[in-house]
Amino acid sequence: MASTALQHVCAAPIARAIRSRAILATSSVASARAADAGPHVLLGMSEPDLQKLALDFGQQKYRGKQLHHLLYKAKVKDIESLSQLPQAFRDSLREMGWKVGRSPVHHAVTATDGTIKILIKLEDNRLVETVGIPVEDDQGSLRLTACVSSQVGCPLRCSFCATGKGGYSRNLRSHEIVEQVLALEELFKHRVTNVVFMGMGEPMLNLNAVLEAHRCLNKDIQIGQRMITISTVGVPNTIKKLASHKLQSTLAVSLHAPNQKLRETIVPSAKSYPLDALMEDCRDYFRETGRRVSFEYTLLAGINDSTDHASELAQLLHEWGGGYHVNLIPFNPIDGSEYRRPYKKAVLAFSAALESRRITVSVRQTRGLDASAACGQLRNEFQKSPLLELPASEPQFSPV
Repeated sequence: MASTALQHVCAAPIARAIRSRAILATSSVASARAADAGPHVLLGMSEPDLQKLALDFGQQKYRGKQLHHLLYKAKVKDIESLSQLPQAFRDSLREMGWKVGRSPVHHAVTATDGTIKILIKLEDNRLVETVGIPVEDDQGSLRLTACVSSQVGCPLRCSFCATGKGGYSRNLRSHEIVEQVLALEELFKHRVTNVVFMGMGEPMLNLNAVLEAHRCLNKDIQIGQRMITISTVGVPNTIKKLASHKLQSTLAVSLHAPNQKLRETIVPSAKSYPLDALMEDCRDYFRETGRRVSFEYTLLAGINDSTDHASELAQLLHEWGGGYHVNLIPFNPIDGSEYRRPYKKAVLAFSAALESRRITVSVRQTRGLDASAACGQLRNEFQKSPLLELPASEPQFSPV
């Protein structure tokens, strides 16, 4: 029965998508900035770059510092709102085709636990989803995590994930990643403290833009590197490239199975990246960065959630050096899926089996389930095709 449910074929187009995007990811971040982020978008630029821009427009250098404050603190959305700048400077920016690079919020849905999913309407009328997850600690301090998207849709089509089922359109530009964080800060009226690249898309297939957005989030919005997590299902050659940047952020690898055969049925793209090669890259990543790798493991009832699977997973991790962390994610239901969420008893047994074999493990708390904002649920009908132009209206903020 399980094998019938898991007959997923790794089609040649998927393999080609991985190879072609992996090749693109090997170009330098600097060259990507010129080609990808665009020369006429202010958002994503550093303070030195903005100071240089001011000088290029015949302004004094300190105008660049003002620009930086307006973009990242005041969160202005258009050129005319840069009211601290001389009108002549604003006019020149507009005439030369410069934009702030902020997109409107098309829709927002609030879950009963306070999680909010927003749909941002991009310049090409496609919609991308991002999620804000508020958690209050015992002292009453609020931690606000932004789960950001890196692509419009996703080409890898993992069998348990709604995003891949909705199709793929394009990579996000670096400012389109950054603006998701700013939009959530405005909505929650609270600074984002943590960022996880676990929204729509495969970050490693858009690594140049992700790295540039990471720089901006860290340096300009001032979110600590250790508060940022980059997730991947595994794309050949990209983990090594990420390691070369020696970031202090967390690398989270979506594993979902303890052996190659089972992993291929759950993650079709795994055929292009054998498990041994993936684990070798994870081991080398730790050696080069000193940062342990976290493994995401979605538990699918009757498929990969037995204690035997846990034992095999522990053996795999010990074989490749140990010191890893496993984050268990009980499957979140999506339309058209034959998978089932495991019972709590099975989740606890899996976790206990790992702990008894000296594997550090945590179980992710499900957030935003009733807003389709939980892990694996992000999908919208306009990620593949653009939204039809409608009369302008105010953003919608709706409870479910």
